[in-house]
Amino acid sequence: MSVFTTVTPDELAPFLKRYSIGQLVELKGIAAGVTNTNYFVTTTHGRYVLTLFETLQAEELPFYVNLLAHLAHHGIAVAAPIANLDDQYIDTLNGRPTLLVTCVPGGVAETPNEAQCAQVGEMLAQMHLASRSYGGYMKNPRGVQWWADTAAAVDEFLAPADAALLRAEVALQQSQDYRSLPAGVVHADLFRDNVLMDGDRVGGFIDFYYACNDALLYDVAIALNDWCALADGEIDPVRARALLRGYQGVRPFVAEEIAAWPVMLRGAALRFWTSRLLDFYKPAAGEMTFAKDPTHFQRVIQQHTGRQDFWLN
Repeated sequence: MSVFTTVTPDELAPFLKRYSIGQLVELKGIAAGVTNTNYFVTTTHGRYVLTLFETLQAEELPFYVNLLAHLAHHGIAVAAPIANLDDQYIDTLNGRPTLLVTCVPGGVAETPNEAQCAQVGEMLAQMHLASRSYGGYMKNPRGVQWWADTAAAVDEFLAPADAALLRAEVALQQSQDYRSLPAGVVHADLFRDNVLMDGDRVGGFIDFYYACNDALLYDVAIALNDWCALADGEIDPVRARALLRGYQGVRPFVAEEIAAWPVMLRGAALRFWTSRLLDFYKPAAGEMTFAKDPTHFQRVIQQHTGRQDFWLN
C-alpha cells in the first residue's frame, strides 16, 4: 500500500455521498507498499480503507473485487468491499478507479509467534477451499516468464556473482513443470504486512491485487518465506512447522506437492527477489513510497539451497 495520487478531504466529501457510510471525520494516507494509493477513511459510521488503483483499469478489477466479496460471503477473514448507492463496488475518484473496503481488526505482526503462524496457515487453507467455488479466473501476471524478463532487465545493475545466481535460479524454475499440482485462486502476496492479526487470531487478509490462479503450493511457499524468515534469510523451523501444521490440518499436501516443495520455496523467493530488484533499480514515481531490500530474498534462496529439512515432518 502507498500514496501516488493525492486525495484531499474536500475531494473525498462528495465522493462519500455516493455511499451510505456517514460523513468524513479523518483521511490519512497509508505509506507502505509499492503498487496502489491507499487511505484510511474514518467516518461517522466507522473506519474503512480507500484504494485508488494506479495500474489496474476498471475493467480489470472485477476478478479481485468479486473475489473479496466471495471470500467474505464464505466467512474468510478479508476486508469486504462496500457497494455504493448504485450497488457497484468499483467507483472513480481523481481519475482513478476506486474501491472502499471494511477496515478489519488488528495490526501487523512484525515478529510473529508460533500461534500466529499456525493461524495464518489455517486461514490460508480455508481460503483455498472457499475459493474453489469462485468462478473468476486470472492467469498469474508475475509468473516464471515475468521473473525471467525482469531478471534480464536488471542484470546490468548486479555484481557478476549475483547476476549469475539470478540467472541460475530463473533457469531452475523454467525447467520445472508445476501443472500437476493442485491449483486455484491464490493470494500471491501473503506477507506479514498483508495480514492483520487480532492477538493470535487472524483479523483479516488484505491487499488481494496480486491474486490469480496458480498452484496452491506457491501461495504457501510465499507465506512461509516471509512469516517464518529471519533477517539473514534463514527460516525459523518452529514457526515454519506451525504454519505448515495449520495449513495441512485443513488441506494436506498431496505427494506431488511434497516432491515439489523444496524447489517451490526457491521459486516463491525468486518472485520477490526479481520484483524488489525492479522496484529498487527502476522505481515508479510517487510520494510516500519506498523500495524494500531486494537482497533479503536472495539470502532466502541461498538458505534454501542444499537444505535437507523443509519442515514437513
